[in-house]
Amino acid sequence: MSTNHGANLYSLSSKYGFSKEEFMDFSSNINPFGTSVLAKQYIVNNIDIVSMYPDPDYIDLKTSISNYCKCSIDNIVLGSGATELISSFIHTINPKQALLLSPAYSEYEKELSKINCSIDKYFANEEDNFHIKLENLIKTINSKDYDLVVMCNPNNPTGFAFNKIEIKEILKNTNKFLMIDETYVEFTDTNIYSSTQLVDDYSNLFVIRGTSKFFSTPGIRLGYGLISDNAVKNKINNNLDLWNINIIASKMGEIMFRDLNFISSTISLMNTERNYLLGELKSIDSLDVYDTQGNFILCKIKTKEFTAKALREKLIPQKIIIRDCYSFEGLDEYFFRVCILKPDENKLLISSLKTVFR
Repeated sequence: MSTNHGANLYSLSSKYGFSKEEFMDFSSNINPFGTSVLAKQYIVNNIDIVSMYPDPDYIDLKTSISNYCKCSIDNIVLGSGATELISSFIHTINPKQALLLSPAYSEYEKELSKINCSIDKYFANEEDNFHIKLENLIKTINSKDYDLVVMCNPNNPTGFAFNKIEIKEILKNTNKFLMIDETYVEFTDTNIYSSTQLVDDYSNLFVIRGTSKFFSTPGIRLGYGLISDNAVKNKINNNLDLWNINIIASKMGEIMFRDLNFISSTISLMNTERNYLLGELKSIDSLDVYDTQGNFILCKIKTKEFTAKALREKLIPQKIIIRDCYSFEGLDEYFFRVCILKPDENKLLISSLKTVFR
C-alpha cells in the first residue's frame, strides 16, 4: 500500500529516533480508543479456535452484521477488508464509464484503471465548502452513459456526507450502479447518514464497510458489502476464496457488532473530541476549517505562510504527525487533514498549532 495512504511510522521512527509508539499519529483515521474489550477477551479465552476451520457460510457473523446494519442476511458478502470488496465489485460489474466523486481515496481510481474504465470526476468545490448540490449531481449522473457512480460517504478527506434521504433520491432518479464506501459513517449518526437499510429495496446499490476504522481492527482484515442484485452478489461470492475470513476475524466480528456499550461509548467520545477540535481549530485565524461528519477534519492554511508539507515537518519533532493532502486530486499544497485522537493528544495538537501560527 502506498505511503500516501498515511504516515509510514517505521520510516519516521528510523529517521527521527523516536519509537513508533511515541508518535501521535493524526494522519491515521483509526478509532484511538481501541476495539471491543468483549471481542478481545473472547479471543484471549478461546485461543484454541485457531485449530478449527471457520464456518464456510459464516452464518453467525452474517446474522450479527444483518442486525447491526438492519438489512437482509441474504444480501451480505464478506471480504478481507473493504479494499478487497472495492476490487471485487468493480471487476464483477466491469464498468466501461464511471463517475467518481472527488477528491477521493486513491484505490477507487486504481481499481477502475485496471479494467481500462473511462473515469470522469465530479469535484466538490472549495468555494462551496466541499458540499455537493444534490440536483447538480443527479443531473451529471444522468447526462452520460455511466455504468457506475462511486462515492465515499462521509467523504475522505472533506468530511461531507449525503444523508439517507438524499441517497434515496439519487437511487430513485437513476438506474446506474451506485457504490458507496461507508468506511467512516459509523463515526456519525447512522440513522441519518447510512444507506445500509436501502440495500434491500434498491438493487443498483452496493454499500461497503470495514472494521478497520470504527472498530480499530485493521489487523484482522474484515470487510463486508451489502447488495441485493443476485447476479452480482453470486458472482462476487463465486470468485472469493473459501474461508476468506479467518476464524479470529469472524468471531471478533460476531461480538463487535453486538457490543452496544462499545458502539455507543465510541460515538460519544468521538463526538466530544470532534467538537473540541473543530472549535479550537476554527479559533486559529490562519486556518480555514471545514465541518465534518467523519473522524477527521480538513483544514487549509489560508495565510499561505508555508505549505501543509512544511507544517507537517515542523510538527514531527514534537512527535505529531498530520496528513498533508497534496496527494488528493483537487486539493492544493495548503490543505492538511487531522484525525481525532484521545483528549490529551488533541490538546497537545492544538497547543502546537497555535504556537506555530502565532
